[in-house]
Amino acid sequence: MTDSAAAAPTPSEPPLVATLLHEGVFRIVMQRPKQMNALSSKMMAALSAELTRAADDPEIRVILLGAEGNVFCAGHDLKELTAARAESDRGRATYERIMRQCSDLMQQIVRHPKPVIAVVTGVATAAGCQLVASCDLALATDTATFCTPGVNIGLFCSTPMVALSRNVAPKQAMEMLLTGESIDASTAKEFGLINRIVPRDYLDQVVQKYAEVIASKSSHTLKVGKEAFYRQLEMPLSDAYNHAANVMVENMLARDAEEGISAFLQKRSPEWSDS
Repeated sequence: MTDSAAAAPTPSEPPLVATLLHEGVFRIVMQRPKQMNALSSKMMAALSAELTRAADDPEIRVILLGAEGNVFCAGHDLKELTAARAESDRGRATYERIMRQCSDLMQQIVRHPKPVIAVVTGVATAAGCQLVASCDLALATDTATFCTPGVNIGLFCSTPMVALSRNVAPKQAMEMLLTGESIDASTAKEFGLINRIVPRDYLDQVVQKYAEVIASKSSHTLKVGKEAFYRQLEMPLSDAYNHAANVMVENMLARDAEEGISAFLQKRSPEWSDS
């Protein structure tokens, strides 16, 4: 096991995020519950740093993204955004930097070579909902709620909309964006925003088992499949099939495909080389 933090803490300030690696499953936990785990510039930098480190670590096969407290993530740090209004350009440069940083973080998750699973134990709102939608999979407690409430404060959730609209049907996405109202975990699952709902008392056990099943697969195969999945989504049908066929050919030539097929035919467990 390893325990680390992405951001250097001050003597009186705990790390922005905590991490734990166990049997290929890498947990990243946001730990600013008093600030509702808001995506301040520093929090986004801390998350990005851990994701970068995880991409290069062969010991890490699956990533779990969670948070301390009753709020998974309240979105952007509105105090940070408001303070920028005092700047000579009324905050334009700061807003451009923060929105670009957030967009880069979400795309980093989508393009990450390892599966990223959101573990939602509370409220996920605005860019926090975007964070959930950007992950490959999402597990939530039965008390978790989700919303994109920017419209309530005169700030339409335009960037959360990008991730949201790639997870749920257009009318359901627009319902969340136009009303700004919260949906419960059951509705979020119905919409397609999350995969499973787990009682809080069993969450850690279920999440760990869920992640271990994925971690047992060939990391090379997971990387190939995840990249192909997101690329084909952006293509017309014919182009998507052409791309997927090319990926299948290259995948068939990989050592792990050869080993996996042989192991299946020989009725034994495969021994992955991750290549």
